[in-house]
Parts: sequence; C-alpha cells; structure tokens
Amino acid sequence: MERSHPKPALKTKDQVKDKYSKVTPKPAAKENTKPQEFKLHTGQRAVKRAMFNYSVATKFYLLEIQKKQVEKVQKMIEDEEIRCLRKEMVPKAQLMPFFDRPFFPQRKWKCRSNRPLTIPREPSFRTVNSKCWSCISENELYYFHHAHAWNPIK
Repeated sequence: MERSHPKPALKTKDQVKDKYSKVTPKPAAKENTKPQEFKLHTGQRAVKRAMFNYSVATKFYLLEIQKKQVEKVQKMIEDEEIRCLRKEMVPKAQLMPFFDRPFFPQRKWKCRSNRPLTIPREPSFRTVNSKCWSCISENELYYFHHAHAWNPIK
C-alpha cells in the first residue's frame, strides 16, 4: 500500500520574511553595578620576597666567612710546612770520620758470597720434549692421535 503525503502549499513572501525576521523584545534595563573591593597579594608577596632575599644574603655571607676561615687555616699549614722545609735545608757540616778505626763496608746480601757460581753449559736440542710439538716426528704424532681418539659423550 502506498501512502500519499499531501504536498504543502507554497508560502508567500510575507510568510518567509516573518520566519527570518523575528523581533525579539529588549531586556529590561539593569541597574548600575558597583564593583566589589578586592585585595591584591602584592604586599604579602613583597614581605615573603624580602625574607627570602635576606635568607639568601645571610647564606652567602656565612659561606664567605667559612671560605675565609678555610683559606686562613690552609695558609697557616703552608707557612708551617715552609718553616719546616727551611729548617731542614740549613746546611750542616759532615761529621769527622774516626781515623783510629778502619772502615769496612757492610754487605746488604751476605748470602751472595756463600752461593756457588752458576756453571754455564750448552743447550741440548736432541732430547724430545713431550710438550713440544715441533720436536715430535710424524709417526709419533700419528700414534698419539689414534691413541687419544675422541670418544662421543653418551
């Protein structure tokens, strides 16, 4: 079943103008408003900033005093070291040797004189060393390789 919708009738120009040109009523006039008093925090911030600046200044002052004290102590230590070095550097005369006793130099290692001297001998290149692979012949290498064959891990 088809429904048929009735077509709307065409609107006139006056009806279209009324649709877009709605006149809104003006609101009633308001009374003059009085501004509320407000408080700025600049005074409080200035006091806090002054306290902060004072604490920073005292901190720097204390650090400066401490640095001066450390430098003073360091200078005193250096002066004392210089004084000690100057005392040590004063030239002193050597003591006179005793001519009535003969001088015998002391040996630091007394064991040296008791040891016999090493007698050099020529090296022997003919002996076969089991750890030296360059000295082993091919037959010995073949025998060594087959005697120590790798066994798989089971």
